[in-house]
Amino acid sequence: MTEELKQWDYRVQTFGSTWTGAKPEDIETALLEWGIEGWEVVSVYNVESGHKITVVAKRPLTHAVMRARSMPS
Repeated sequence: MTEELKQWDYRVQTFGSTWTGAKPEDIETALLEWGIEGWEVVSVYNVESGHKITVVAKRPLTHAVMRARSMPS
């Protein structure tokens, strides 16, 4: 029996700025929206001396997403 490998859709977003840093309420709002859309956070790391953070998320790649990516813009 051959098991099909899952394909993933990835999302990377950086929060904060060089001067103000990441705001917890902005991150929370984004994560709530992402959860509704089926995203799961897999990594969080600091960028530029801790003023910014980058969040990496994934979700299973669907046929609808693959079609949208292949459409000319």
